[in-house]
Amino acid sequence: MKKSKFTDSQILNILKRAECGATVPQLCREYSISSATFYKWRAKYGGMDASLMARLKELEAENRRLKKMYAEERLKAEIVQEALQKKW
Repeated sequence: MKKSKFTDSQILNILKRAECGATVPQLCREYSISSATFYKWRAKYGGMDASLMARLKELEAENRRLKKMYAEERLKAEIVQEALQKKW
């Protein structure tokens, strides 16, 4: 996944500026982002503070790790099952 050039605090700052009355096109020009990026951030991080955002990042990383573990275990189980079928 591509790493964002904006930190979590910068994203929150941009969203707060929009809530305070700055227009979306103005913010997009100022920070060189597309309006789609802005609205995606607003949908994902809207209403969050820094601690909630950090917790979200932790949960996403843990979920990614668990999915990888599951995939590895599933692959092992399939290999064992194939080996048992060939043996008989």
